Amino acid sequence: MDRINQELIAQKLGVSRATVSRSLSNHPSVKPETRAEVLELAESLGYQTSPGRALARRRDGKPTTIGVLIGVPAADAAMATFPYVLKGIREHAEHDQITIDVAYEAPETFSTDAHRRSILRKIRSADWRGAILIYPFPPATVGELAEKISIVSVLEDYPELGLDSIDVDNASGTSNLVQLLASRGHRRIGFVAWRYPVVGHWTQQRFGGYAEAIFRHGLQFNQDWVLNVHKNSRPFLTWPELAAEAARLVKQEGVTAFVCAADHQAYHLHQYLRDLGLRVPEDCSITGFDGIEPPLGHPQVTSLKVGHADIGSSALVRLTSRMLDPRAPRRKILVEAQLIEGETLAPPRAP
Repeated sequence: MDRINQELIAQKLGVSRATVSRSLSNHPSVKPETRAEVLELAESLGYQTSPGRALARRRDGKPTTIGVLIGVPAADAAMATFPYVLKGIREHAEHDQITIDVAYEAPETFSTDAHRRSILRKIRSADWRGAILIYPFPPATVGELAEKISIVSVLEDYPELGLDSIDVDNASGTSNLVQLLASRGHRRIGFVAWRYPVVGHWTQQRFGGYAEAIFRHGLQFNQDWVLNVHKNSRPFLTWPELAAEAARLVKQEGVTAFVCAADHQAYHLHQYLRDLGLRVPEDCSITGFDGIEPPLGHPQVTSLKVGHADIGSSALVRLTSRMLDPRAPRRKILVEAQLIEGETLAPPRAP
């Protein structure tokens, strides 16, 4: 019986041994269809790869490099969560002696059609052996990147692409916030979101948790109390318009609380409502999601604290596992958020 090794796989497929070696280590220089053929034959023959060899230092002495692609412009970091995710990635990478290369891209303009982009050059030259994506990117672009290198998505899910993802349990967390509001006496609760250039699943997931809890607790659901979620229900509202509509709902329709899809949205809403003469939480309670530090001059919003550093660390662990075994089943890991009782929640005022 022939010994099962890379040379045998190369002979059966009519390719070079170097092509087999690069396919087994998920090297981006190999065509996706060739890599798939090598992996399929290796699995059918029972070939065992060496984990240490797959992530070993390169022949030129450079360490394995992982790209971290963040879906915001570099200057747009105010009240963002990615620095905490990046901290967890860096800490784990230092332990594993992996180099991290961080890149920032505006998601609405990022495309693989721009062949001169430094990111694509790094992938083609194998400087990036895998990548972690933070925040939503266009699925078509992500799919093209996933054909070249192993990818793990953070704080966004691409189920149609079969990518591994590390995320927070959005629906369950938001449901718990509605339950908290209901326990304090709120019966007319709205939902506020913001539109982004590339819409992610997380807003819909958090809205889903809100809607589920509204029905579960027998509360009134009114689509007019849901702002900036359904793309066809009403025109997109800017922040001044959104705050004005929220204030109208409080004054005219008796809405006593708003669940915001994220903390930075909650703090924006708090500021605008305050400018319009409404007091939080005396006139209207507000909750957020993420647990970020409040901006100067704002009270701590009642929110859910997300273990972003743990998410970052888990993403790197998952990515290295994916690089070692590209054909492993897809993993979707959800991290539970912890309640922060802030200063923006109070029982509803008497009519």
